[in-house]
Amino acid sequence: MDRLTGRTAMVTGGSRGIGRGIALAFAREGADVAINYRRDREAALQTVAAIEALGRRAVALQADVADWEAVRAMTESAIGHFGHLDITVANSGVAARPQAIWDVDVEHWRRVIDVDLNGAFHTCKAVARHMVDRRRGTIILISSVGADICAAFGSPYYVAKAGVNALTRCLAKECAPAGVRVNCIAPGLVRTDMGERLLDFVGQGLINAIPLNRAGEPEDVAAAAVFLASDDASFVTGKILQVDGGQAS
Repeated sequence: MDRLTGRTAMVTGGSRGIGRGIALAFAREGADVAINYRRDREAALQTVAAIEALGRRAVALQADVADWEAVRAMTESAIGHFGHLDITVANSGVAARPQAIWDVDVEHWRRVIDVDLNGAFHTCKAVARHMVDRRRGTIILISSVGADICAAFGSPYYVAKAGVNALTRCLAKECAPAGVRVNCIAPGLVRTDMGERLLDFVGQGLINAIPLNRAGEPEDVAAAAVFLASDDASFVTGKILQVDGGQAS
């Protein structure tokens, strides 16, 4: 406990699922947290209330991460609210429809890339200079083991997440001279709304393919995020940490 005491964080897509799990874990470890959401303000406010119940400060900030100006304004609001940001998690994402590439609608492709890849870029762009100038901070991106598995019928999502992996490695090298660390968590199947939809489509065989024989929980990813955000990971940067029950081994 208290590994993040005195630190401030911003989590995109923080109102539900993995993002909410990370935000609450950060608060339990002592951090104040800005919660980004796109549409579900009520869920964001519930997450804020849960963080405040833990004795930490929190604020809900609306922005579509696919919109650069919205992300820039959101980040400025978070910094203005807390004074600075020590931790940022680029978590926002949307799933792709299960389709063969030749059936993928061009606008759907663009939307998935805009949120899952460009949204990560916008978030990193908005916070990295602030952290480099302060010569402290850590950025965590959320990818997917799908970027390595590249299963059929999920190309927009897997391509976007592969880009997130590459963005992590590039940014880590650029930020390292200032002491700012950049890492990525690549979850496997996690029981969120997105994960449950995937299970409904693929079936129990997806669980059977996981060596630990279960789906992950948001708390599993959150524990990895706390580690990467804390001083326990002070010599870790540029890494893609798979949290997948052995699925991609």
